[in-house]
Amino acid sequence: MAGDKKQKLKARQARGFVDRSAGEIAATRAMVAAIQEVYELYGFDPVETPFVEYTDALGKFLPDQDRPNEGVFSFQDDDEQWLSLRYDLTAPLARYVAENFDALPKPYRSYRAGYVFRNEKPGPGRFRQFMQFDADTVGAPSVAADAEICMMAADTMEKLGIPRGAYVVRVNNRKVLDGIMEAIGLDGEDNAGRRLTVLRAIDKFDRLGAQGVRDLLGGGRKDESGDFTKGAGLDDTQAQTILDYVTGQSGTNAETLDRVRPLVQGSKGGSEGVEELARIAQLVEQSGYGTDRVVIDTSIVRGLEYYTGPVYEVELTFEVKDEQGRPMRFGSVAGGGRYDGLVARFRGEPVPATGFSIGVSRLLSALTALGRVDTSNEKGPVVVCVMDQGRLADYQAMATELRQAGIRAEVYLGGSGMKAQLRYADRRKAPIVVIQGSDEADKGEVQLKDLALGAEMAKGIADNAEWREARVAQRQVPRGELVATVRAMLAGG
Repeated sequence: MAGDKKQKLKARQARGFVDRSAGEIAATRAMVAAIQEVYELYGFDPVETPFVEYTDALGKFLPDQDRPNEGVFSFQDDDEQWLSLRYDLTAPLARYVAENFDALPKPYRSYRAGYVFRNEKPGPGRFRQFMQFDADTVGAPSVAADAEICMMAADTMEKLGIPRGAYVVRVNNRKVLDGIMEAIGLDGEDNAGRRLTVLRAIDKFDRLGAQGVRDLLGGGRKDESGDFTKGAGLDDTQAQTILDYVTGQSGTNAETLDRVRPLVQGSKGGSEGVEELARIAQLVEQSGYGTDRVVIDTSIVRGLEYYTGPVYEVELTFEVKDEQGRPMRFGSVAGGGRYDGLVARFRGEPVPATGFSIGVSRLLSALTALGRVDTSNEKGPVVVCVMDQGRLADYQAMATELRQAGIRAEVYLGGSGMKAQLRYADRRKAPIVVIQGSDEADKGEVQLKDLALGAEMAKGIADNAEWREARVAQRQVPRGELVATVRAMLAGG
């Protein structure tokens, strides 16, 4: 009966998550390998932490610690302990260092790459799962460690093919902003929530501009969709002081610092932050990293509350066109800063730390737009066609020889005929197909078709007769020369 027909399960992707193609995976691997090479040149070693941590280990990461599933994906184990998928790679590192503190060299320099998870509303360019690549130095109190991170960030961009002038590392210091908030009366535990709202407002400066930030510093802001975001509740004078600081960047690093110093007058922490910025500027400039690569920028704050000193972002400055042909910028693709309090949460003593994180997925999109990577035209394996099922072992032997020579190869294992096999090879983006029918086998030969070259040559061929006569991009060689000929064809010979 029709009513008994089993309902098919609908194939659907979870919101905020994406599938990744072979081309995207290959491009990501190449990009991660390049980043890793730079990190290791600076003496950083790899470490890997699990996807899942105890929720309380995430600490200040949680937007609201009274609601364990707010912002993170959380669940309870059989002991009723709250566990969460990692929100980023920094909190797990802090836990790892605290747990292995006595066994690790200090300073401890490490890097990690992996997926992180955000239980937030997805949107354009905003995903619930994405890859990060972090590098951190734990146990170095000097801002020389922060300066080194900034230089390493610049070197990484250039290693990935982003030319000088198409990126900039922007540096600021949270102590300076804390000093300004102290000066306008936002110090103390009672104002912790308002300070965090101020930080998040400033963090949107590049997207919302001065007026948008002013709204968020005051009563609040309604966006284009009608959603209202509650503001920090500052009065006009307080808000203007914050905006004067945010927009205080001048031509040179020295000029910017001269403009900021009066704003933190009377604040010990704020003055200390200004001098730390001056020291970072001096260190990077003496190492050959001018303001075209590393620059003091007072609009950079980083939205997370746990940063305690220098903060930095890597911004891509080149312009591309969106799908409607409108100019757009990718903006920040990496960021980080000093977080001296995270490891201390576990040990009860100060442990200085600094580091930064590259948004791998976002950076891959930028590199694709810049033409540095191509995620759509990956090259597939050489395909050995099967003309006679009874000779499958012969075809497998050909593929084995190619693989032993380091050439990707596969035998067609479907049940279709020759035309379908060639269509399959084309869809696999195979550079070459290997054909050996009974005639070629009797002569001890193989036929090799260069599919890419053949497609190009075919554009000038008028009809099938001309095609057959031309034997487009096709070679017939002795069976013993299979590997050498394929290698030469792949090399363009």
